[in-house]
Amino acid sequence: MPSTDFQESSSSPSSFNLSILSRRRDQVHSMDSPPLESNGQQSDLEAFQRTVAERFQDLAAAPSEELLSIPWIRKLLDTFLCVHEEFRLIVFNHKSSLAKPPMDKYITDFFERSVKALDVCNAIRDGIEQIRHWQKQLEIVLCALDNQRSIGEGQFRRAKKALIDLTIAMLDERDSNTTVSHRNRSFGRQSNSRAEPRSMANFRSLSWSVSRTWSAARQLQAISSNLAPPRGNEISATNGLNVGVFTMSYVLLFVMWALVAAIPCQDRGLPTHLFTRQFAWAAPIGSLYERIMEESKRRDRRNTCGLMREIYEIEKCVRLMNELTDCVEFPLTEERERQVKQRVQEIGKIYEAIKEGLDPLERLVREVFRRIVRSRTEGLDSIARANLQD
Repeated sequence: MPSTDFQESSSSPSSFNLSILSRRRDQVHSMDSPPLESNGQQSDLEAFQRTVAERFQDLAAAPSEELLSIPWIRKLLDTFLCVHEEFRLIVFNHKSSLAKPPMDKYITDFFERSVKALDVCNAIRDGIEQIRHWQKQLEIVLCALDNQRSIGEGQFRRAKKALIDLTIAMLDERDSNTTVSHRNRSFGRQSNSRAEPRSMANFRSLSWSVSRTWSAARQLQAISSNLAPPRGNEISATNGLNVGVFTMSYVLLFVMWALVAAIPCQDRGLPTHLFTRQFAWAAPIGSLYERIMEESKRRDRRNTCGLMREIYEIEKCVRLMNELTDCVEFPLTEERERQVKQRVQEIGKIYEAIKEGLDPLERLVREVFRRIVRSRTEGLDSIARANLQD
């Protein structure tokens, strides 16, 4: 899908075109149909549309070197939490309308999608734990080689073993993405995977919170199932509330999709035809979608176990360090020792980035999980009480 399909006539958040909700409202009024239920409701929904557009416009402005980095992913999750909180208030303030047909079906479908997103959050937390295991191998390399006046053969052997273990672990993670299914998908490989080592199988069985047959691709497809932009007559019938529900459903899908693209998890992937361009927020989300897809098609990213920027840096540092250590002879020459120390400094930078970023990232994923659970419970209870009052 070409990126030009997502372009809007404006270039800044403040100058976005009116949302489809506003355009539909004008069309309805021009046909002498009854106005929307209340100006307050209309104002809430339009403010929600603007929030989504502005937040994702900010995310889309990130330069290439920041896209899919840990700080950017944290910003994405902050955006989701902000948007989700505003949507939660809409649900609370208009629960009587949401309890009536046909809106009850729209909101129930959204809550079902939210439940499916919880599994994605669990898989992402597992992926973060996997990255922590890689971080420990990087730490071994740094302990062996960093801040040493001179590098001895024993220290080098220790670092070399850690690098080999890390390389094998990352290759195992790549291959695990193909053990569930081999259908066409956006991320991961489609080649036959080799048998999983016993040590890795034991690790998965003890620490992974989703089933070994669980598939991120299938879960994302379930979230996107029957997710279509509402039509004009549907918007009129629901006083525009279904546009708000569709917007939140779409944000939920995109955020889960981006997490799966970035962080290791089972059977990563998603068909490429699910994204709309009918709303003001479609331009920045569409731009991000295109950029992430282009990243996944790069030769050096095509077979990676995750598109997170820091994973790419780990792979690059390990590859260069392995190439260097393969041709080392002792005692080290001054030039060779300088090269080794330069590579160690690069490993140190990526180690610090991961060490500082993973814990806050995991806390945000946990918070997304909790907010989804709490909002669903509150929403269903509010709607049930509204039904009793009627």
